[in-house]
Amino acid sequence: MLNSEAFQDGGQAALGVGNGFMGSVLTRLMLTDDILPGSDPGYQTCKTIFTDHPLGLILANAPITRAQTKPRELSCKVLGEAAIVKQFMLTWDRINKSGATVLLNNLCSLSRVYCIASIGVGEVGKDLSTPLDVNRIADADLFFTVLDPLNTAGSLVLNQDPNSPDFLKVTQPIVVNGKTWHPSRTFVKINEQPIYIAWTNSAFGFVGRSVYQRALFPLKTYLEIMLANNMVAKKIALLVAKMESPSSFLDNVIGAFFGQKRGQLKSGVNGQVLSIGVDESVESLNFQNLEGPLKLIRDNVIQDIASAVPMPASIISHEAFNKGMAEGTEDAKKENSYLDYVRQDMNPAYAFIDAIVMRKAWTPEFFETLKSQHPKLKFPPFETWLYECMSAFVALWPNLQEEPDSEKAETAKVKMESVTATAEVLIPIVDPVNAANVVQWIADNVNEMPELFAGKLDIDVDALEAHLESKQALAEEAALSPNEGQETKPTPFSKAS
Repeated sequence: MLNSEAFQDGGQAALGVGNGFMGSVLTRLMLTDDILPGSDPGYQTCKTIFTDHPLGLILANAPITRAQTKPRELSCKVLGEAAIVKQFMLTWDRINKSGATVLLNNLCSLSRVYCIASIGVGEVGKDLSTPLDVNRIADADLFFTVLDPLNTAGSLVLNQDPNSPDFLKVTQPIVVNGKTWHPSRTFVKINEQPIYIAWTNSAFGFVGRSVYQRALFPLKTYLEIMLANNMVAKKIALLVAKMESPSSFLDNVIGAFFGQKRGQLKSGVNGQVLSIGVDESVESLNFQNLEGPLKLIRDNVIQDIASAVPMPASIISHEAFNKGMAEGTEDAKKENSYLDYVRQDMNPAYAFIDAIVMRKAWTPEFFETLKSQHPKLKFPPFETWLYECMSAFVALWPNLQEEPDSEKAETAKVKMESVTATAEVLIPIVDPVNAANVVQWIADNVNEMPELFAGKLDIDVDALEAHLESKQALAEEAALSPNEGQETKPTPFSKAS
C-alpha cells in the first residue's frame, strides 16, 4: 500500500511516498514540542488541521455554512418578476454542477484555512489570459475552479511599497502552473486584512492570516485532551478485586483457584451470581475527581480557540444556548451578529458570481419566452431589458433570528392595520391614477403577509384606473345636472356617510 504526502519544504511542494506515514501525520505535526504560543503554521500544517483535526472543519467551514443556512431573498421589480427570479435560481443551482452556493462555500472555507483562496472562471476552448467576454456568457461553456495558495504561489505576494497604488491590494493577474488568468476571470478572497511586511507561511505571501494561526497552540492542547479522554475510556471498565491471599506462598493449585475466580469476575454479566469472601471486595476505579478537571480544561481550551479565531464558542462546541431566558437571548444575539458579519464578508464574492449568473440565466431565448407569456405588453429591446433587470436585482440576507408564528401573525396584523388606515386617508382625496396606485400598494403589502393571507392578490392597475376614471366622469356629469328633489350621489372618492 502506498501513501503520499505533500509537504512544505522551503516554499516548494514535494511528494513523499511510503507505508503507514499518513496515519500519524497529525500527531507528528501537532504533538511536537516545537509548537508554542505564537508559532506560525505552514501550508501543510493548515491542510492537515483542516482534513484531520476534529475542530479543523468546524473553524473553517461552520460559520460559512451557518451563514448560508437561509438562502438570500431575491427580487427584481420589473415586468415578469416571478419568472425572472425563478430563472436566476435555476441557473444558480446549476453553476459548476454542484451549484453556486457550494462553490462559494468552498472558496470562503479555503480562504479561512490558508488565509487566501481564489475562484477562476474559464471557458472551454478559450485562452485564460484573455478577458471574460460578458456578451458571450449566455452561450459560453464556462467552468469554475477554486484555487488554493499553492496553486497560485508566487502571483499573490502583494506589493509592499506604500507609495504604490496597489499597496497591499490584489491587482496582478493570477498565474497557475505557468498559465496566466486574466483579472476579469478571477476573484480573490482574503481572510483578514494584509499587514505590512507580515509574511504568511500558509499562503506564501504578504497576505492575511489563517484561522488556525492564533489558535495553533490551543488546537494542540485539544488533541492532548483527547488523549486523556482516550486513556480514561480504556480504564473506565477496569475492575479492582481485593482478594486476601491465604499465605505468602502460592502453589499451582491455589494460583489456579484465584485465576479461575478472576476469570469468573471478568466474564460475569447481569443475572449471574458471583461469590467472594467476606473480607474481599470488587470495585471500579474512582473517576469522580477526573470529571471536573477534564470538563474545565476542555471548556477553557475551546474558549481560547474561540478567542483566537475569533468566533463564538457556541459554534465550536455545538452546545445549545443557555437555558436562562436572558442568557440564552444574549448568546443568540452574539452568534447572529457574528454570522451577519460573515455574510457581509461574503457579499463581494456573491456579487462576482451574481453578475455571471444573471447573464447566464437571462438569455435572449428566455426573453422571447417571457414576451410570449405577455403578448399584450410592450417590451424594450433585449439589451435594455437585460440592464433594467440587472439594475433592479436585489438580494438580501434573511434575518437569522426567527420569530414564533404567533409573533409573526401579530406583527403582520399591526402592519395591515397601518396599511388600511393609510388607504382610508388617501383614496378619497386622490385622482383615479393615484387611487389605482394606492390599491396596487395595498396588494403588494397584502402579498407580503403570508401569515394572514394564504392566496396572492393580483390587481390589474390599468383596468382599475380606467374603471375609476369612468365612474368619476359619470359622477361629475350627474353633479352638473342633478335631478330636483333627489339626493346627489357621492363621487367614488368621497367618504360614505
